[in-house]
Amino acid sequence: MKLFQSSIFRAICAIAIGILLIKYPDNTVTWITVAIGILFLLSGLISLIVYVNARKHVSEYKITDAEGRVVAGEQPTFPIVGVGSLILGALLALTPNVFITALMYIIGGILILGAINQYMNLVNGRRYGKIGFGYWVFPSLILLTGLYVIIKPMTPVNVAMLILGWCSLLYGVTELVNSIKFHSNRRKLRQAQEIPVAEEVVEETIEAVPIEEVTEETTSTENLPKVEE
Repeated sequence: MKLFQSSIFRAICAIAIGILLIKYPDNTVTWITVAIGILFLLSGLISLIVYVNARKHVSEYKITDAEGRVVAGEQPTFPIVGVGSLILGALLALTPNVFITALMYIIGGILILGAINQYMNLVNGRRYGKIGFGYWVFPSLILLTGLYVIIKPMTPVNVAMLILGWCSLLYGVTELVNSIKFHSNRRKLRQAQEIPVAEEVVEETIEAVPIEEVTEETTSTENLPKVEE
């Protein structure tokens, strides 16, 4: 549940950053750089805290279903985007003037890491349910855009920032949708695993009752006095 909440918060931060970049694409505005840095910093910090807490409470044993899919006890995925966001946020918030000209490349790199992270989540999410083709399209678009901005910088820079803003907004919405879907699939799978266990317990209880009755009848018969012929 905490990992789900972390993904939701990260998605909200990405959406907020995208809105800022779309509304203020001129990267010479220092306060926008600082604000984006703070959002990145908070997003990365919370992701790392949730990851460390999840590792402390993970079970030593893995519980799998009949098909070998892990239901419980799985190690949480290391937050690659969280580490990158934490470092980027600290640098942007503390030294905004230094990174204003390089902000386009930095955000492009973060979007690439975000797309890779979404690929990893999609691969993990396939164990809990079917993942449609459309879920792979948006991370691919984000990845290609991030690579294009870094390899072939655009001029003027505010055009690149506008495009990166839309990509950040797309990443946030995609992360939000994926998190809700994976959480729903995981909950349905766990409920499906709990029903057969409950049925087995009921069957064992029903089967145990006749055995006890037979035992009691046998004991009562043995205690009766024998009739001599």
